[in-house]
Amino acid sequence: MTTLPNTPARQKAQKKYNAKPAQKKRRAARNTARRQMIKKGKASKGDGKDVAHKNGNPKDNRSSNLKVQSKSKNRSYARTRSAGKKNPRS
Repeated sequence: MTTLPNTPARQKAQKKYNAKPAQKKRRAARNTARRQMIKKGKASKGDGKDVAHKNGNPKDNRSSNLKVQSKSKNRSYARTRSAGKKNPRS
């Protein structure tokens, strides 16, 4: 995966994307999941870890669907077109 350069055009496009209502809801759901894991003591602020959704759906915040993983592990899964994990059980 290559990272795109941080140009003014890319920043503008990212800002527009992040302002979409659907993206705001997904971000809020991910933040809620993180807060749940912190409350349970499984994650802590600034620990450098991600709260992973086992089925790839950021709106599914059941405790059985959440786990704490390293950033590199959580972000390495292949994704489908709809951004779900291809192999949610791995």
